[in-house]
Amino acid sequence: MKISSFTRTEFLIWISSVSIIMLSFCLFGRESFLTLIASLIGTTSLIFCAKGNPIGQLLMIIFSAIYGVISFGFSYYGEMITYLGMTAPMALISLVSWIKNPFRSDRSEVRVNTIKYTETAFMLIVTAAVTFIFYHILRYFHTANLIPSTVSVATSFAAAYLTFRRSAFFALIYAANDVVLIILWTMAAVKDISYLSVVICFVIFLLNDIYGFISWQKMKKRQNK
Repeated sequence: MKISSFTRTEFLIWISSVSIIMLSFCLFGRESFLTLIASLIGTTSLIFCAKGNPIGQLLMIIFSAIYGVISFGFSYYGEMITYLGMTAPMALISLVSWIKNPFRSDRSEVRVNTIKYTETAFMLIVTAAVTFIFYHILRYFHTANLIPSTVSVATSFAAAYLTFRRSAFFALIYAANDVVLIILWTMAAVKDISYLSVVICFVIFLLNDIYGFISWQKMKKRQNK
């Protein structure tokens, strides 16, 4: 993808996101370089995903691996298992799907897909089953803040599924997941102020995912013409 393909708004979003993340790192988490790296990779991934560019999924795989390590450090085993065992593999599958389904001959933009109601129902049933199984797994491992962690599993799985299926609503579900994670890491920040930088990171992710949903809606209209 050429840099010129990014709009001024997208440049502004990315630069603002990076700046806020760097500032929060300097103020609250100066020793957590891993958190800084994960945040920078994550916000960059979201900008590419908002453009429907497969590079976004490649960066998401890297982010998931680092975020899994961070989650393990605070006994958020649900987050660790979710991102290492589900989000990362699904990002890999999505990467292949996006590469195989370009819009026309442009490999840097995926073709937006619309799923039917029957598939939506199937996704909800599978999501409920996965959430039920993960709840008992997380309870067995004495996961911190069990209920929010379980909700995070549900939203993460649904979002990952929609990403693979190239539905614009993947960004909206990820935005819902961001809200859950903001609550989850705020609880952690109460005990350790350095985790406040993670909270700020997911606030940035929330804004980026909302923009991603708007961007995909515009892409869908343009492609349908």
